[in-house]
Amino acid sequence: MRPSASLGVIAAALLWQAPVQAQTLSDDFWINVQAYYPKVDTRVRVDANTEQAIGTDIDLERDLDLDGKEVLPAVSAGARFGRVVVGADFFRLKRSGSVGLAREIEFDGTTYPVNARVDSGFSSDVYRLTVGYAFVSQPDLEIGAALGLHATNFRVSLSGEASAGGEGVEVTARRKEVLAPLPTIGLFATWQPAPRVELTGRVDYLSLKISDYDGKLLNLQAGAAYRLFEHASLGLAYRYVDYRLGVEKDSWSGRVRYKLRGPALILQASF
Repeated sequence: MRPSASLGVIAAALLWQAPVQAQTLSDDFWINVQAYYPKVDTRVRVDANTEQAIGTDIDLERDLDLDGKEVLPAVSAGARFGRVVVGADFFRLKRSGSVGLAREIEFDGTTYPVNARVDSGFSSDVYRLTVGYAFVSQPDLEIGAALGLHATNFRVSLSGEASAGGEGVEVTARRKEVLAPLPTIGLFATWQPAPRVELTGRVDYLSLKISDYDGKLLNLQAGAAYRLFEHASLGLAYRYVDYRLGVEKDSWSGRVRYKLRGPALILQASF
């Protein structure tokens, strides 16, 4: 037998050894890294704290020419303690741009006029922690409900020729940052339809007013993974996030609305 044929037989044997259970259903701990490639739609409004004037509702992709598609690194981890399932994940969106404005923008009491050259930046660090209980727990199926915390740290900045308080035009920079911790409720499921194959899904939801925040959040994710080796799998997922947040704080008065939707490539280890 030629060497290439022998390697092919060995590889096939490794991939099609005795059936194994799904990646997370048979393991107590797991961690994965993701390359998330979403389409991003972002709208931001920052009002002045010293007056009643409402800021401009800024479309960051259209008005400031920020990239609407980015490859975002993400990491997720989880653990199972009987029927209790704990999960956490993190991803970051960070963009910057420079553009000549096609319309006047009011941002934090500062007016950036038409044709002004403006440098801008927007970033959000997203942290999610959930604690769930599996009310269905079988060797090939798990279904449960979860309570969680979805915390996002937003940062937005504009810099360019502008006027503030009726003064003359000069180069002015404005930067705002706010951390929004919001609770969520959700459902999750994991199913092994065939040896080495795992299908997962989850939904997290929030719609309520808490103190200085008025928030609505919908997080959906569905994925499929194939277990390559005993402790490693490769998968694809689709994630949709719809986030709307009203803020009435000294650090930020206004609104943030953004949507992310797109696929992710996932490499997972479990034990």
